[in-house]
Order: sequence, then C-alpha cells, then structure tokens
Amino acid sequence: MSVSRFRLSKKLVFLFWKYPIAFFTAKWLILTAIVGILVGSASALFLVCLDWATHYRETHLWIIALLPLAGLVIGCMYHYFGKEVEAGNNLLLENINKPSKVISLKMAPFVLIGTIATHLFGGSAGREGTALQIGGSIADQFTRLLGLRPRDRRLILIAGVAAGFGSVFGTPLAGGVFGLEVFLIGSIRYDALIPAFAAATFADMTTRAWKVGHTHYHITEIPDLSVLNILYAIIAGIAFGIASVLFSRLTHRIGVFFKRYIGFPPFRPLAGGALVSAAVFAMGSTRYIGLGIPVILESFQMQISPYDFLLKIIFTAVTLGAAFKGGEVTPLFFIGATLGNALSYFIPLPVSLLAGMGFVAVFAGAANTPLACVLMAIELFGSECGVYVAIACIIAYFFSGHTGIYGSQQIGQAKHMVYSRSSGRKLSSTKFGSRT
Repeated sequence: MSVSRFRLSKKLVFLFWKYPIAFFTAKWLILTAIVGILVGSASALFLVCLDWATHYRETHLWIIALLPLAGLVIGCMYHYFGKEVEAGNNLLLENINKPSKVISLKMAPFVLIGTIATHLFGGSAGREGTALQIGGSIADQFTRLLGLRPRDRRLILIAGVAAGFGSVFGTPLAGGVFGLEVFLIGSIRYDALIPAFAAATFADMTTRAWKVGHTHYHITEIPDLSVLNILYAIIAGIAFGIASVLFSRLTHRIGVFFKRYIGFPPFRPLAGGALVSAAVFAMGSTRYIGLGIPVILESFQMQISPYDFLLKIIFTAVTLGAAFKGGEVTPLFFIGATLGNALSYFIPLPVSLLAGMGFVAVFAGAANTPLACVLMAIELFGSECGVYVAIACIIAYFFSGHTGIYGSQQIGQAKHMVYSRSSGRKLSSTKFGSRT
C-alpha cells in the first residue's frame, strides 16, 4: 500500500471513529445498495414471469381446470420440503420483532414458484407477499455472512421488506415507510430510516434498469375541498375499513375451516383450487382471478358492477385461505378500487377519485400501514389527491380495529383506548381476529 493510500485509510478510520453517524450511513448505504440490486433484480424476474403466467392463462383458459392439481403440488412442495418457510410474511415479521434463526434462502424460490403457479392456473392472489418474502430472505443471508448482531439484523430485514415492496410496485417512498410501519402497529423505528429508504430506492432503480414497467393509474378529476366533500371522504373511509375487516376475517376463517376439516395440508389447496376452478367455469368469466389489473383500470374510468368487490373478496379469501401462495395487496387494490367505484352510485365524488381512495384505503385498513398507503397514492396518482386519500386511509385504519392480514404484527400502540389491553401482543392473539 502506498503512503498516500495509507494516509487516506487512516483518515477514514479516524473519521468513522470520530463521527459514528458517518460510519453508520456509509455502512448501510453499501449494504442496502447490494440488497437493493439483488432484490430489485429478483422482483424484475418475478414481474416478468407473472406477466407471462397471466397472459398464458388468459389465452389458454383450459389450464384453470388444473388449479386443484397445482394446489396439490404447491401443498406437497411446502409440506415435504419447506415447512420452515411456510409461515411466509408472518415469519419475516416475527424475526423483525424477535430475531431468531436466520431465514432459509429457500423461501425466495419456493414462494416465487408457488405464486407463479397460483396465477398460471387461475388462483386469485397478489404479488406483494412474494416480493416481501424474496426481499426478506435475500437480505437475511447477510446476517450469517457478515455476522450481524440482532439490532443490525432487524434493520437489514426491514431493508429487505422495503426493497421488495418498493420494487414490485414502483413506489420507493411507500416501500420505505411500509418497511418501517408493517411490523409494529402504531410505532415506527426511526433508526431504520436510512436502511429502509435506501434499500427501497436502490431496488426500484434496479427493477426499472431491467426495463420492467409498472401499471399506471390516473385520477381524472379532483374537486375542491369543502366540508361536504370531507364528510363524503370520511363516509367512504368507513366503508373501506369495514371491507378490510371483512376480507381479513373471511380469509382467516376459511383458513381455519380448511385446517379443521382437512388434516393433510396438501389437500387444502387441492380442495380450495377445486372450488375456485368450478366457480370460474360456472360463471364463465376470469374477472375475479389473478391480479385483476384490467378491472382495476376499468374502475378508474367508468361505473362498473357494484358487486365486483364482494366477489373478489370471496375468490381471494378461498384461494389464500386454502394455502395457495401469493400476496393480498393487489387483490386489496381491486377490492378497494371497485368498492370506491360502487360508492360513486350514491356518494357524489368523481368515480376515479373514489376508486383511487379505495385502492389504497382498504389496503391501509388490512395491513395497518396508513402512512405508507398515503405515500403510495401520491406516488401513483399525484399529490393533488393527497388530502382525500389521507382521510380515507386514516379512517379505514382506525375503523379496521385490531384486525389485519398479518397475524404476526405486534401492537406497539393501540389504535384507541378501547383496545389498550392489546398493546404488546400479536395481532393473531387478540380477540378481534386476523389472518394467521
């Protein structure tokens, strides 16, 4: 090493010793850049595969008849080879709240294969769950590789979750806040600000660098704020919160039903797949399976059937309750956007605005992440809708109570003094119910 390089190294060591914040920042920028590149690349691959699966299914509808068989294969894959990662998102949240054994890297390929199969053969599911599990499992490998302490392991898991969310939806700001919000209801870990936002940004940049695009939504009309319009937004927010509770509880109860009456786990998606497949062919429509992006786009443009949201709740609750793989968020987008569209029949706000409010508010109530959802709306629709979507998300969050799609969320601060005894407990252990 030359004298000049030695002096530079010595100065850097002194700088990091003198200013630990500089060391912390540099350390996490480097780590999250690596995590972001890996997770963003994996998200790009996942989105491309998902587009292919959706296109193939819609042009070869006969394949939906094989959904029960696909469910059996997915169930066997997890039952015989992936029991340690079967808990999925809840396993990530448990390790953020109480770090234990490093999450197996097999979580990423297992959930990728399971989700693509679910969509290819006609299940109703989303993509966020897959992205979070890919991000979290990839990020957690650095725990063993670098010998990270429990505190740093929490941060890198949060970074992985934020990277997965931000890259799969193209919303890095929402991804960063989601990673900070999702594991502890009512509280945010500010020491994870740099890891979460940096990872989400790097991952989103990587996914875009792979030329993988995202769906664009547009709110065509936003009325001026008035007392009456604010009241309408509050009423809509209550409806969105109730819808999130309905989705969470129905999915949970269907899951409990399958576990109670079908002892062998691989037979649960077999039975659930048979129900979904039969319903699709009986209705003669694929409107309520898959991601449902075309229907979401319709809900921003024109008035559609007022019962679309309810059918999507049922199809998704059966699919996920039967243990198919995939996320809940895009179906929640569908449910919220179509419910908002249905509310336009009697709430005099623009159809596209109500659809946009529902798009994020039902998710806010079900995932208990109101701040992330407000930022997501601003990133997707523009800042002009900010006040309306904020009202809808906040009201939906409070009216959803202590229910949600992630049973391992811990209640850091109760939403209201009525729920104060639940503080410090997991969502799944409260009497209000959740998806476990």
